[in-house]
Amino acid sequence: MGSTVLLNQVDHGELRIAVRHEAAFGDAVNQMLVVPTEFIAAQRDYPILFRFAPETQWTAVVLLGLDRDENLFLERSGWADGRYVPAVQRRGPFVIGVATDDTTEPTIRVALDDPRVGDPGGWPLFLPYGGEAPYLTHVRDALSCLHAGVKMAPAMYRAFSEAGLLTPVCIDVTVEDDRRYLIEDCWAIDGERLATLDDATLGQLNEAGYLALAFAAFASLDNVQRLIALKNRVCAGGAGAVHHDSPATPRADVGTPSTAS
Repeated sequence: MGSTVLLNQVDHGELRIAVRHEAAFGDAVNQMLVVPTEFIAAQRDYPILFRFAPETQWTAVVLLGLDRDENLFLERSGWADGRYVPAVQRRGPFVIGVATDDTTEPTIRVALDDPRVGDPGGWPLFLPYGGEAPYLTHVRDALSCLHAGVKMAPAMYRAFSEAGLLTPVCIDVTVEDDRRYLIEDCWAIDGERLATLDDATLGQLNEAGYLALAFAAFASLDNVQRLIALKNRVCAGGAGAVHHDSPATPRADVGTPSTAS
């Protein structure tokens, strides 16, 4: 996203935004960032995986496709099949203006050079006689979700790691036409570890609001099978097959070679 300006009704009262999802706007990717405040909604449709890098530490993504730049939920008519669109895409050409201190409310900024901005057939941001239109409320909700999730993420991922809940996984998928996909360098919630946590750790995670999100991320792994079905549909095939490394794996589609430290 390019440079942005502070959104306000005086300057942008007549502004309309084209509301659509397509490759040109970053929707054609096989993984997309999500934050903890989205886990409950996202786990109904997508596998939630974790990535680790020294510069960013932990992040969470949803798996959307198997090939590079493939989003199996993206069709010509827009985002289909998935009931939930991640907030990073739902926000459209808007970003949150981060407050300089805790007493200042975050603001909304818009990228005026985005091709969706200024479309005559688009949705209005403001009502004719004042106040924000429903679409701007939708954008505000997406930005609030991202803002709260980004603030929550570091402490939650640290708690998951300290509890031994994050384990490296290898997703090994073969689709109907015998193409094989190996998804490595990702982590997932360890279901066996989650089921055997001691009372003190369970209490701490629950009190912090993290326990339900751990269960949501673990349950989301079932959606790997849905992803395979969508891929087979694209390939005009039948049911896919998933191979795993260990019979002790809590989900047949995810191999867990070792445990996170």
